[in-house]
Amino acid sequence: MYSGLTIFSKHSGVFLGTHQKIDRLSRRQLNRVAPGSEHFPTIKQILQFEGLNGPDGIKRKSPGHNEPWHYVDPFDANDTQLNDILIDHHKKLVAALKKADMIRAGFEAAWLAHALVDGLTPAHHYPYEQELSKLRGGEGRESRTTFRKKLIMTGETRRERVSNNWKMWGAGGLYTSHASFEMGVATLIKPLRFSEALPKDTDLANARDIGLVELFNRAAREVAVMDMYKNYCQKGWTPKLASQVRHRLGPILVQTVTLAWYITHIDANLSNKAPTLTVP
Repeated sequence: MYSGLTIFSKHSGVFLGTHQKIDRLSRRQLNRVAPGSEHFPTIKQILQFEGLNGPDGIKRKSPGHNEPWHYVDPFDANDTQLNDILIDHHKKLVAALKKADMIRAGFEAAWLAHALVDGLTPAHHYPYEQELSKLRGGEGRESRTTFRKKLIMTGETRRERVSNNWKMWGAGGLYTSHASFEMGVATLIKPLRFSEALPKDTDLANARDIGLVELFNRAAREVAVMDMYKNYCQKGWTPKLASQVRHRLGPILVQTVTLAWYITHIDANLSNKAPTLTVP
């Protein structure tokens, strides 16, 4: 999901960044559902690790090296790569919270939320890597170690190279469709508050029972069955699709991040910590 034009500016995601928007709303909701939330990183501490300092910033700083890959097939039980990433961030966030290391906790909270939102994004349920590999002669993403290799598609002949680059960057191209869908989502949810996404007591109890991974998997399947990205690629933006983004996708994103942070909050036993006293 869009978090800013990290190649050009470290501030471009502040106004329209979807990840930043979801983080702000989820952090406010955490205050309402989790006693002791003052021991969780503040939104300022979390947003320090979004945009240029988030997972998308790796694409600028070190192309092809340790880039987080947040694509998933929600209905493939063997596709566990993203689940492993979520588990790793969760464990490290819990450890940082127990140590009251707010810098590390801010980092892990931000990257956990980023992975969750990406994994719930309809465009990230599309087999992007497989299609991209076809345009690059079968090469995997580990081969894209420079901006040139990232931007320019290969081919055995000049005609094939032109064709592959159009299929990537032209109208309806692989990346063009992905980016325009995510920008559309960012624009649609910008003015919304998603108060309906505030978890109820039953949501909190269910999250504690099923844990982070199952929470994510259920939400991802709920999004996937709506076929939003497939419908976008076929018909573009329609009133029905816009309504689904506002009333279904947006609330799912906010509530899932809130509940994920809530689970780490519980696992770190923050609810039993003494409240932070402020001096008048």
